[in-house]
Amino acid sequence: MKILVIEDEESLRESIVAYLKGEGNICEVAGTYWNAMEKINLYSYDCILLDLTLPGGDGLKILSEIKNLNKTEGVLIISARHSLDDKLSGLEMGADDYLVKPFHLSELKARIMAIVRRKNFSGSNLMSFNEINLDLLAMEVRIKEKLVTFTKKEYDLLIYFISNQGKVITKNAIAEHLWGDEIDMSDDFDFIYTHIKNLRKKLVEAGAKDYIRSMYGVGYKLENV
Repeated sequence: MKILVIEDEESLRESIVAYLKGEGNICEVAGTYWNAMEKINLYSYDCILLDLTLPGGDGLKILSEIKNLNKTEGVLIISARHSLDDKLSGLEMGADDYLVKPFHLSELKARIMAIVRRKNFSGSNLMSFNEINLDLLAMEVRIKEKLVTFTKKEYDLLIYFISNQGKVITKNAIAEHLWGDEIDMSDDFDFIYTHIKNLRKKLVEAGAKDYIRSMYGVGYKLENV
């Protein structure tokens, strides 16, 4: 998953990022209101962790901007504000959940997973595309009941394709989803081609059809054949 951590307390932010990265996620950070606004206007995420008290502005204004932009990211508010009014305000404005500080990182992870499952996979830990079946908790992929091993990038790429089946995904979008905004957006996308080539090869060798289509000059699309 790709997660944006909007939190101004450096030690907490670093702890969250270290933990989530250790779980195999891609994390980007924003420590101020304006940095957060820039991120949500430029990039897309699976989930956004949003502190309400930020240098430069209120986190609820960021939540309002997310909704005004019609973005589909799940939003988990993480805040020291524990009054019922604060919780209701955040949830009524469109946040998916509200977690009061301090919290255990394991609970944070569970809340994130629950949000992503609800928004992207109808609340299920399982997702599928024809004969391709994924267990999101076990991080396993089976083709016609046969367990197939993928690298982390290949696995993330497969989830990204299935979540966006039928849509053309640009090379820029794939690069940014898999590596975040740290990657240099050059015109050289050989690394993407290599990952997709390996993913297609493993799927076909395991008995799946080749569902990934190259859209010349644009990107790729997963569709039924």
